[in-house]
Amino acid sequence: MVLLDQDGHLVVELLVLREAILWCLGMGLSTDRFEGDAKVVIDKILQADNKDSRMGVILEEVIGYLSAHRGLSVRFVGRRNNRVAHMVVKKALLLYPAVSHCFDFTGWLQARM
Repeated sequence: MVLLDQDGHLVVELLVLREAILWCLGMGLSTDRFEGDAKVVIDKILQADNKDSRMGVILEEVIGYLSAHRGLSVRFVGRRNNRVAHMVVKKALLLYPAVSHCFDFTGWLQARM
């Protein structure tokens, strides 16, 4: 198990968003809205504030992808309002318990930084 501090959580939120954007673009999807409950991350993206050293290059990349592809957008959704997303993740983990327990998070994170 990997425990992350607040900065680590921000980086993970950005990495997941970047991967989702790249996947959509790779699939030819150019009109999508990404929703997240990490207010600090969403605010920085919406304000195009890429000066945060905690999130560095990943933040710059995400802002760049969203600027280059006007059909892509992000929106903050509070945790109380995204219960469906949390329910889907919990159900998915129940379907694939072996995958969730053997996932090499540290390796995945290092490969994307």
